[in-house]
Amino acid sequence: MTASTAATFTADDYRARMDRAARAAAEAGLAGLLVAPGPDLVWLTGYTPPAVTERLTLLVLTAGQDPVLAVPALEAPDAHRAAGAAALRLRDWTDGKDPYAATAALLDSSGRFGISDNAWALHLLALQQALPGSSYASLTEALPMLRAVKDAAELDLMAAAGAAADATFEEIRNVPFAGRRESEVAADLDRLLRGHGHEQVDFTIVASGPNGANPHHEAGDRLIARGDMIVLDFGGLLAGYGSDTSRTVHVGEPTDEERRVHDIVREAQEAGFRAVRPGAACQDVDRAARRVIADAGYGEYFIHRTGHGIGVTTHEPPYMIEGEERPLVPGMCFSVEPGIYLPGRFGVRIEDIVTVTEDGGRRLNTTTRELVIVE
Repeated sequence: MTASTAATFTADDYRARMDRAARAAAEAGLAGLLVAPGPDLVWLTGYTPPAVTERLTLLVLTAGQDPVLAVPALEAPDAHRAAGAAALRLRDWTDGKDPYAATAALLDSSGRFGISDNAWALHLLALQQALPGSSYASLTEALPMLRAVKDAAELDLMAAAGAAADATFEEIRNVPFAGRRESEVAADLDRLLRGHGHEQVDFTIVASGPNGANPHHEAGDRLIARGDMIVLDFGGLLAGYGSDTSRTVHVGEPTDEERRVHDIVREAQEAGFRAVRPGAACQDVDRAARRVIADAGYGEYFIHRTGHGIGVTTHEPPYMIEGEERPLVPGMCFSVEPGIYLPGRFGVRIEDIVTVTEDGGRRLNTTTRELVIVE
């Protein structure tokens, strides 16, 4: 078993991220951050440990101190090769030793720490036992915007992922749909995403006919037929950064009602996009898109938030939802994806990834948002 590392960024880039994270933790009143294997660790260090993680691996970030990575000795060689390793002190431990006591020695015994959402309960409980005076908050609760604002290099990678997803749509719209199973079209989407550079495919939703009324339908054995509206939603990671786009297509000519519903969703998606600007609240994007659908009489059929953040994972803060008053900042990337879902009949969703610019927003998906006719 070998570990993989991300080589897109330099040691200086990772050092700057770790310094920024440690400062943000201090400003939030935390004694430090504890980062377990997962997207936060990759983003901060470039290191992806092996998938088997019952052995403790934990990055300790404290303002004013060098970052320390507690790592099993057998995995230390891979950790040394990580792109951000030059900015780290490694504290390795061997099987038979107590990694929690060694890690506890690095921490304020009565401090409150931010800890990765995906940290194993096994490790957190052991740390609490080693430091009974300590307390913990999830990173999403304590520092939800840690990865939200992308720098120029990250935005380039996001744009490349979006372009690859767009190229996938341009090809999938020309494959046969009628008479094939949803799962077959989903396999085409997976193949095309990988062919356009994705190293990881996270989802390939193909929701035809009445299945389109389920926003997270899993592609199944239903045979696609002429007259079906089909929601396509697909994405994954390219060079470590996410794509996510949705388009709705129709097999053969649609009815007037189907065209009307699609047009309403397209107008709502445009309204959500036009609400993107620095200083606007996240909820303003949701409100703008939702208003169009509600005014058209379909408000009860828009059953999810308008958008989610995206970066080194395909779903992360910020969220475009009522009640989220956090202001938009240049460099944030998120989806704008309103939909209408008519139970037992069909659904429509249109989704672009958008980044906030200095004076508005920029779409990272540029394929047509008109209703596409497929065969």
